Amino acid sequence: MNRSLPSRSRSRRFTILVAVAASTVLALAGCSSSSGGKKSEESAGGVSAGKATTPRMTIAMITHAVPGDTFWDTIRKGAQAAAAKDNVKLIYSADPSGGNQANLVQNAIDQKVDGIAVTLAKPDAMKETVAKAVRAGIPVVGFNSGVDDWKKQGLLQYFGQDETVAGEAIGKKLSSLGAKKVACVIQEQGQVALEARCAGVKKGFSGTTENLFVNGADTPSVKSTMTAKLKQDPSIDYVVTLAAPVALTATQAVSDSGSKAKVATFDLNKELVKAIQGGSIQIAVDQQPYLQGYLAVDSLWLYKNNGNYSGGGVAPVLTGPAFVDKSNVAAVATFAAKGTR
Repeated sequence: MNRSLPSRSRSRRFTILVAVAASTVLALAGCSSSSGGKKSEESAGGVSAGKATTPRMTIAMITHAVPGDTFWDTIRKGAQAAAAKDNVKLIYSADPSGGNQANLVQNAIDQKVDGIAVTLAKPDAMKETVAKAVRAGIPVVGFNSGVDDWKKQGLLQYFGQDETVAGEAIGKKLSSLGAKKVACVIQEQGQVALEARCAGVKKGFSGTTENLFVNGADTPSVKSTMTAKLKQDPSIDYVVTLAAPVALTATQAVSDSGSKAKVATFDLNKELVKAIQGGSIQIAVDQQPYLQGYLAVDSLWLYKNNGNYSGGGVAPVLTGPAFVDKSNVAAVATFAAKGTR
């Protein structure tokens, strides 16, 4: 449906299918027994009519989400869908502060949850508490942020995109479109995934790249900072943002500044899809957040009930990146309207 980007992403795309297929196999196992009747069928796979009959689990999902960022609503929907299928009680919590996020992990440990799914946007702040969870025998998986740190911190699996590869891909794309100067807007300083994206853009782009730091929790400030930058430097011909809400604000800054710059971004929501359709945003890089949330929860259920490791516990399961632009946005629009893309 979407056009795949670098070969490294394509080469591991099968691991996504493995993760999804593993769950499907267990579901089918509950429907394919030739002897023993319904009860033996259910016990064979722990699944009946597509839903788990295994003992109820409690899984804590802890992210670094900033309040109001719709990206995390999509991740949460995916997690809730997996929880509903897997007979899981899902406890979701979030805080953009690394220290506060670590405290949320500690809360999950204290509650003796059956599994933890966590983002490692600020891995140093999370390291000690994640280690406590591992020592307590709680299986922990990572998703969305921490592709370079999940194995070091003892996590079982990781679901997300390689942010450097994704950034490099969009940098090359902008070069092919003839761009000369890019402003890469980072809405949260010190967030490793965001900084890796802009580093990737710089690596892949043949022109000049300049990072612009803004306060993503303050939309009026984001707008004014970008507007001032575009007025000050009319040579900027592309603004690259790292989140859908920031991209939508960037279109306003371009208009207010009188700039001729175009906008590209990471991530999607339904408003951003409409902006691509309308032409105010040219390109989005989709990392499939719904899939990240779904796989993070489902993998913990699979590990608990069947000992499965998605990606073999060795390599990350890459959920992206892929380009969405005017040529293929129609294929994504229906799902975006439902809040799953």
